[in-house]
Amino acid sequence: MNPRGSIIKIICSILVLICVAFPGCKNSNDKILNEGIIEFDVTAVDPNHPWAGMIPSTATLKFKDDKFLLEMSTMGMFTTTFICDQAGKTLTQMVKFLDIKQACIENETEIKKENEAYKIKWTETKDTKLIAGYKCKKINVTMVNDPAVNFEAYYTNEMGAANVNDLSPYNGVKGMLMQYRLKKMGLELQFTAKSVKNADIDDNIFEIPAYFKIVSKAEIEKIFQSF
Repeated sequence: MNPRGSIIKIICSILVLICVAFPGCKNSNDKILNEGIIEFDVTAVDPNHPWAGMIPSTATLKFKDDKFLLEMSTMGMFTTTFICDQAGKTLTQMVKFLDIKQACIENETEIKKENEAYKIKWTETKDTKLIAGYKCKKINVTMVNDPAVNFEAYYTNEMGAANVNDLSPYNGVKGMLMQYRLKKMGLELQFTAKSVKNADIDDNIFEIPAYFKIVSKAEIEKIFQSF
């Protein structure tokens, strides 16, 4: 046998063993991650906004197939949670503060109406960036109602369901957003992923706890306005 050929075969065998031993070793044939946890850094786009001081510096996203839960907590006292069910086409917001435990459920029509207030258009680019260990594709985003406002966003198609953004202003982006902006309750935030964890997610987390009171969106908004 050709000695050079033998050495190449040995090296290839070692590389295969390394990838098997360490699941973090990625290649183009790796399975898409459809269940896990993403930690985001969070900042207010407008630091002078009256609510800017209330926002937490981090957010946790738990996702499984076509559902995800995004939770933000301020000093462990004020917690707001969003649960998105792509199949059921609902977006649930839960607020927990002292003895207040309320939730509102929006249907597809209501969600689309809200998205119109933050209507964007986006274009693909060839640029990429590594975020939290994942290769992310850059899109250029422009606000439809104010074309002078534009920014960059990034997504990866290495995780999440293909329809993960169908109920968001980023409808049509086929991958998990890893850096993006979003506006809720009058406050625009920027999210940037800082870590990704492959984890088993319990289906129960996508359910509203029994001790939460179901209210209208207007009642949820009153909580924020009271601050």
